Amino acid sequence: MKINEVEALVGVTKKNIRFYEEQGLLSPRRNSENGYRDYGDAEIETLRQIKLMRKLGVPIGDIRQMQSGALTVGDGMRRHLVTLEREEQNIRQAVRLCGILKDQEIRLDALDAGTLLAEMEEIERSGTVFQDKQRQDIRVRYVAPVVSCVAMIVFMLILMLFLGGTAANDAQTPTALVAVLMNFPLLVIVGVILALVQRIHEISKGEIDDAKKY
Repeated sequence: MKINEVEALVGVTKKNIRFYEEQGLLSPRRNSENGYRDYGDAEIETLRQIKLMRKLGVPIGDIRQMQSGALTVGDGMRRHLVTLEREEQNIRQAVRLCGILKDQEIRLDALDAGTLLAEMEEIERSGTVFQDKQRQDIRVRYVAPVVSCVAMIVFMLILMLFLGGTAANDAQTPTALVAVLMNFPLLVIVGVILALVQRIHEISKGEIDDAKKY
């Protein structure tokens, strides 16, 4: 069975399937004739098991240990229940503070945020973790490397133009030296583009819903 068929049958995206293969959770056979991955009933069932665990929020590492037999399903669930109960406690505290704010019919600029932040910090010392969306406020995962790459390419192109213009105005400059000087920025451009492709590949790794943990 091909990966497109598996995606339709199990409801797991191709990107996620490949991610699970990279993580060692799934090892499909290779077709000897064309070298393509060949998914059978065992791989389908494994994917269903992974999908179930991920929809429950079980970490990849725990799934790997359950697959290897280092943990039973019961062991994995007992560990995960501790995490879920901790998250439930965190949510309860957030709901309580949101309830307090709900009764304050004032503008945001009149809110005494410092007092509430101090209370939250005190609660956090006891182990509570509030939802902090600040990390999600910065959405420059791809922008920064692309901008850096474009800036470097533009700089190298300007350098090439400068070197070419200088060589054209100075007939005494050896042709071999001009060729070397012109090739250097070109090599840098190729290297920067390859680095950008690698960086984008690294950023794009992971599950489709990795941030949500399903």
